[in-house]
Formats: sequence, C-alpha cells, structure tokens
Amino acid sequence: MRLSTGTKAAAIIASAALLMTACSSGGGSDAPAADGPVELTFWTWAPNVDKVVETWNAANPDIHVTVNKQDGGDPAITKLLTAVKAGSGAPDIMQTEYQKIPTLVSADALADISGEVADLADQFPEGVWNDVTLGSDAVYAVPQDSGPMQFYYRADIFEQLGLTVPTTWDEYAATAAALQAADPTKYLGTFSATDAGWFTGLSQQAGASWWGIDGDSWTVAVDDEATLKVADYWGGLVESGVIDNKPMYTPEWNAALNNGTQIGWLSAIWAPGVLEGNAPDTAGLWKMAPMPQWDAAKPATGNWGGSATAVTSQSKHPAEAAQFIEWLNASQEGVDLLVEQTGIYPANIPASAEALSEPPTFFANQPDFYEIAAQTAKTAGSFTYGPNVNVTYSAYNDEFGKATEAKSQAAFTAAVEAMQKVTLEDLKSSGFNVKE
Repeated sequence: MRLSTGTKAAAIIASAALLMTACSSGGGSDAPAADGPVELTFWTWAPNVDKVVETWNAANPDIHVTVNKQDGGDPAITKLLTAVKAGSGAPDIMQTEYQKIPTLVSADALADISGEVADLADQFPEGVWNDVTLGSDAVYAVPQDSGPMQFYYRADIFEQLGLTVPTTWDEYAATAAALQAADPTKYLGTFSATDAGWFTGLSQQAGASWWGIDGDSWTVAVDDEATLKVADYWGGLVESGVIDNKPMYTPEWNAALNNGTQIGWLSAIWAPGVLEGNAPDTAGLWKMAPMPQWDAAKPATGNWGGSATAVTSQSKHPAEAAQFIEWLNASQEGVDLLVEQTGIYPANIPASAEALSEPPTFFANQPDFYEIAAQTAKTAGSFTYGPNVNVTYSAYNDEFGKATEAKSQAAFTAAVEAMQKVTLEDLKSSGFNVKE
C-alpha cells in the first residue's frame, strides 16, 4: 500500500518542487509474506507506551510490535524525514503531532491507510479527523490524543474576590480588569509570545484556518479576519495592563501559578498535569470551565497539542501496522491502556467516555471535569495546517516577541500580518503552488 496521490489534497502537497527528490522504499502491500510473525517497529515519545504494547503482543503473537522511544516533536520528525530521503531506516509506525502531517505527506513519508481504517471517522471529532485526512479521501494516521482548550481558574480566589467565571470574551476582559482593580498583583492570565500552538488554538476557536487548498494550489490566510480579531483583542488587554505579557513555562510563571498571582490559564485538557507539577501547593483549588466565547450561541473551542499514529511509506507490512494502530486508538482496551499508562486525553469519543470516568487527581474537587471536556472537544472546528507550519510558528515567536515587548495593540495585529508575509514567501520559495 503506497501513499495515495489520487486525492486532491495529497496531489497538491506532493507537488512541492524542493521535495521532489524525497524518496521512499514504498514496500507497501506488495511485499512478500513474512516467514513467522510480522515484526513492526514503533517510534513514539509518549511515556509507558511499551507497557501498552505488551498487552497487544501477548494477544497477537503473529504481529509483534517493538517500541523505540524517541525525542518528541521536531527531533523525531527530522529523523524520520532523513530516513525517508535515504530510502531506508524508517519505522513501520510513527507517532506524529497533527501539525506535522502535511510536512510528512509532502515528503512521501506516510502511507494512505484509508482501506483499513476509513470507517473510523465517526469515532473522532470532525476537526481532528480532518487533521489526519487533510480534507481528502486518504487517511494518513489514526488520531491518538487531542488538546481541546478550556479555561482553568483558581475557584477559591474567584470566590474570595466575588468574581464571576467569564463565559464570553467581553466578560473575560471585564473580569481581568476587575481582578486588577481588586488586587494589582494578580492577573487572570498572560499572553505568551513563545507558544505558537496556544495562539493557534485561540485563533481556531474564532474560526481561523491558516492554510487551505484551492484547485491545485495552497492558500495562506494567517491574517484572516478571525486571527486579526484575536490578536487585536489580546493586544488591547496587554496594552491596558490588565493581562500579563510574560511567557509561559518559565520559573517566574510557575511561581505565579503556585502563589496565586496568576489565577487563570487558558490551556488544554492536559493542563492538570502541568499544574500538578508546577503548582503543587494549589491542589483542589482550581476548577475548569469552557473557554469564553465570541458567540455564546455557537460554542466553540480550539485545540492545543495532540498527536496521531501513522504508518510510514517504508513499512513492508502496512495492513498489519494499521491493524495495530486501530486497536491502539480506537478499541476500548487500547484507549483504556493509553489513559492508564500515559495519561493522555484520547481523541476517540466513545472510548474516552468509559476510560475517563474519574476526574484528574489534581481536580478531584470537580467530578464533572471530563464531562465538560467531552462537550468542549466536540466543538472544535477544522483547522488546516500547511507544509511549512514550522516557519509560521518561528515567525510567531519573532513577531509576537516584539509585540509583547511593545505592549501595543497595533503591534499585535502587525505581528499577524508579518506572519502572513513570511509564511506566503516561504511557500513560494519552497516550490509550492500558491494562490494569493
């Protein structure tokens, strides 16, 4: 089974001139049958996946999976692309972040497994399924976990200061101002210029989709109306001083979460683990609510993070590899084990309901935690990533780094416009067809 280029999205992605020399061994389903058990290798960075795989191997002696732990994110992707270009050395199965899938497809690194898993679409949120299909008939991976965003807040401080949990972005701005008026040392949140995935999720919630396909060309819309609205909104909050402008994941930010000077965090479903590690003294004091809304009549959220499991184009046993990843991400047993061993938030809707029957330990005071999460996860719209997402994310760091220093609303919108220009110029110079 080779990479499908019959679909519109795949054909466009594969047309990049600079990647035309990328080659794959393409063993595919035409490979001869193996003598004895099929041996599959699995590159992943999720913790304790080897323990999950032990259960599979015990029940499936004819398809043996060996886990090869990798560094997460870009290092693993770079290693895979190197192997694909060399024509050998890639694993059979690969964990990949959603935003990396267009890059991998453009390099002919992933197999189309639609023949094995096409009937899984109804088990996943529409936006997440779009991430693994690129809006085409092909299926390049099975979703594993997702990162629907919510609002996390210090319930004790809200009660102490008489604050109301915001349900709209207007209310969020008002609450941020009321908090500063009551205690200038406290902030409802911060704008982080070092977390492009966070800003992407906020833009997705507003209706943005930065890349698209028109005919045989890519389109780029980083500076669309939705994203500019988000940037203008946050620029106004930072300029007025009611929201902090410091990066997340710094010692200063960690301390602020722990000592109560940062009392809110717009984050994803994996936030409890971060809070438990960075603010251990606040266990039982936080609660979670849906994100504030632009239109309360049309609830929406964005995704921050998440990954899928793919079959690489070098696998000589793609059908068996697809069988394994379907079990891993779409069976109750597989999802239960992933939750138990790795702590992920599974993308599979029906299986997650049973697997997540108890709230995270850090949020034991909120029994309906995962009920709220399930409701918000379903409201994430589709967001199309492009083959140069790394360039766009780098531009975000550069441009919003300057904007947060300036603390200027105008600088925030200018940062988005600069991201658009950088993204568009890079696609063109990389040899992609681009429609402006």
